[in-house]
Amino acid sequence: MKLLIIAGAFILITVLRLIISRSRNAGRPRNPLSALGNLKLFGDIGLIAGREIRERFRSRMFRLISALLVVLVCAAVILPGTQSQSTSERVGVVAGSPTLATELQAVARHLHLTVTIHSEADMAQAREDLASGKIDLVLEGTSRIIVRSALSATDTSPAAAFVRDIATLLGEQHAYAAAHLTPDQMHALAQATPLPITSLTTKKGITTTGEATALIGVVLIFIVLGQYLSWTLMGVMEEKSSRVVEVLLATVRPLQLLAGKVIGIGFVALTQALSLVVVALAVSALTGSKVLSGSAPVVILVTLLWLILGYAFYSWVYAAAGSLAERQDQVQSLVLPLSAPLIFGYIVSLVGVSTGSPSLLVTILAYIPPTAPFAMTTLVGFGEVTWWQVLISVILSLISTVLVAILAARIYRAAVLRTGGRVRLRSLRIRAPH
Repeated sequence: MKLLIIAGAFILITVLRLIISRSRNAGRPRNPLSALGNLKLFGDIGLIAGREIRERFRSRMFRLISALLVVLVCAAVILPGTQSQSTSERVGVVAGSPTLATELQAVARHLHLTVTIHSEADMAQAREDLASGKIDLVLEGTSRIIVRSALSATDTSPAAAFVRDIATLLGEQHAYAAAHLTPDQMHALAQATPLPITSLTTKKGITTTGEATALIGVVLIFIVLGQYLSWTLMGVMEEKSSRVVEVLLATVRPLQLLAGKVIGIGFVALTQALSLVVVALAVSALTGSKVLSGSAPVVILVTLLWLILGYAFYSWVYAAAGSLAERQDQVQSLVLPLSAPLIFGYIVSLVGVSTGSPSLLVTILAYIPPTAPFAMTTLVGFGEVTWWQVLISVILSLISTVLVAILAARIYRAAVLRTGGRVRLRSLRIRAPH
């Protein structure tokens, strides 16, 4: 497995170096379209996409941001593994017995934990000690278990395993007490279920690798989308202000030019994201980190999916907005309203991840295309949605992307050749692209 990951990383790096090397050695062609790239198989759109790919790969900003993201990803994978986990549990017991204490010690040894047992006078005192942090859980004899915060279904920490094993053990004891080795009672013993675990408060904070990966995914989506959408907006504006677009539109259609730009920059964004995933997997395999264990790989795939869908949705909006501006100061007035949904979805989802309990608002935003990349990634990390719910959100996002692309193409076609100041939407006669 490690060799496959290392080989994949080597191949990816080799391909990137080859693309950058060719872009550096490219001459100055006579035909403007010959400078756009070598993706002739896909026609004019492929040529335009190739030009965008080469320009972005050889950009110093791209290399700087890529290097910074690689460092952040490596730190996110390595650092959690260096943090020592608690190897002891403090158990408060109300109406305990020597047998119960012996059983608790046996369970703890199996999980390589040490247990300190505190005798509690009554449940009121036990709850107070639990809430204050003096003890980690409370046993009311063999009838009930109380923890400070609710356990996540995907929490695989030793402390969570200890609580679950105790619940199973005490559940079996209840079955033993009810059974007297008759056939019916033997059946009851086989059907023993763990005791229910109640909590004083809801779960707070990140407790599983899936949730931690969701946090990284939300931040990654926000950074990558912010970077590449800005490139799309500025690229369209610069072409318009420099009149390069007039030369290009003499050969290709506006929709082809717009699509090539969106696809080319999107390919660079996807390549960067895949590179970061390969780096994360390679570092995890080489260091033995468990950050990407459990449900984390699924969250990684969902993060990549929503990065693609998020870019596909917003790229058309930013490209159309770029065609309305002609100067840098005009672009600044467009950035805030365009990025408002991104920032809102990011902040709400980030709060949901940080608190360990996604709110109803996060669930609602997961089905709204502008905020779904952040909210749905959060819900998947916390195991709050099923596959068909993710599919519904994906379908809604795809439908919205098609509608936005159609409208953006019409705005781009009507505005890209208009100069002399910022173009207002109400001044455009938007017609269907051809």
